[in-house]
Amino acid sequence: MSELRPDLKYSKEHEWVEVLGDNKVRIGITDYAQSSLGDIVFVEIPSVGDEVTANETMGSVESVKAVSDVYCPVSGKVVEINESLEDAPEVINEDPYGKGWMVVVELSDPSELDQLLSADEYEAFIKEEE
Repeated sequence: MSELRPDLKYSKEHEWVEVLGDNKVRIGITDYAQSSLGDIVFVEIPSVGDEVTANETMGSVESVKAVSDVYCPVSGKVVEINESLEDAPEVINEDPYGKGWMVVVELSDPSELDQLLSADEYEAFIKEEE
């Protein structure tokens, strides 16, 4: 089973959300997603200042197997990006919940967090998919 952190929220598109406070969240892809993709070789993420919309594409992850869209689990404005992914996209494979984060978003609608899954709900969702 892939690693799950109980302090995070999860989407059915395999992104995680960490609530930072001050109406901001950090977003990345889950351990399950990175292990399904295999070795990640390129990451495309939005720029600081970009507006993102819940359940819409905000970038992509390219692995040796495929290119997969990354969906934003919440709506808001990108206030920070993980610039290190440009030179070292493989960090997502190595540390998806730590150094492999993608963006920090300032929420435009904090109630969207209520639509996300808990770690237990996400684990059950993965089991249904397999």
